[in-house]
Amino acid sequence: MASNTFGNLLRITTFGESHGIALGVIIDGCPAGITLSEKDFLGDLARRRPGQSAVTTARQEADAPTILSGVFEGKTTGMPIAVTVQNTNQKPEAYEKLRTEFRIGHADATFASKYGHRDHRGGGRQSGRETVARVIAGVVAKKILPKNLRIIGHTVQIGSLEAGVYKPETIEKNPMRCADPAVAKTMEAYVLKLKSEANSVGGLIEIRVKNPPKDLGDPVFGKLKSRLADALMTIGAVTGVSYGAGFRTAGMEGKDYVKNTDNFGGMLGGISTGDDLILNISIKPASSIGQVAKEGRHDPCIVPRVIPVAEAMVALVLADCYMLQRAYRS
Repeated sequence: MASNTFGNLLRITTFGESHGIALGVIIDGCPAGITLSEKDFLGDLARRRPGQSAVTTARQEADAPTILSGVFEGKTTGMPIAVTVQNTNQKPEAYEKLRTEFRIGHADATFASKYGHRDHRGGGRQSGRETVARVIAGVVAKKILPKNLRIIGHTVQIGSLEAGVYKPETIEKNPMRCADPAVAKTMEAYVLKLKSEANSVGGLIEIRVKNPPKDLGDPVFGKLKSRLADALMTIGAVTGVSYGAGFRTAGMEGKDYVKNTDNFGGMLGGISTGDDLILNISIKPASSIGQVAKEGRHDPCIVPRVIPVAEAMVALVLADCYMLQRAYRS
């Protein structure tokens, strides 16, 4: 039995395949009275959509959302919100041989083994195209959270290239979504070189949450750090999650660890402190390289397009925890 539903009080169920008619999400548990329209989704969907720059897949999709239910006269009703996005640029014929041939590093073989019958077109359900539904849900989640909260994702590393400065105002001004403008140019040139060679590269993303609510997270098995890790690891390209000082703590002494609260990542005992939440996620190189990359439409570096998806998953966890915490105190 597949697991396509995420969350507790705020629950989402995503549906659809890469080259099917449409993809979408059902959002259940959203409070009534929140202003919501299709225009609200456009900004984050544009950041995630394919074909947005030379460093992404050539597939062109408008990703125009349609609200089917749960909104009346511009406000949520408290009923399930259903939103769909039509697929308009399918090329299923490009993947016909995947009926019988399995790509290295993809989920083709595991899906075939587990289910026996699968949608092979562009990876079907396991395609990164599924994440369009998560971004839609993340927009709703952010509307539930306090207005001064900000979730900022940015590229800190591509291959061996690392950002050296943090200028958040420049993140959306370059296709790599890097907060270091000078390094961003080098990253872009590197990715374009790999694209010309039908190769790919991975990277590292930092997600910083400004002004998060205090007291989110439920020890011992519902700690905020574990819920965030669970959410982020559901993104297909993500290979690792850390918070605060992360894996650097392995080489630290206690006196060095405690002198900088950023090392705690905004959580103590699995509960948010009110300080910035600091998360890092590693992104694998796309497995579609060589002849597979030449025959299909694939990202040579998926990192920039993962950022809005990761932000959405963080928003969903925080909104769910926020609703739980308000229920405790009511």
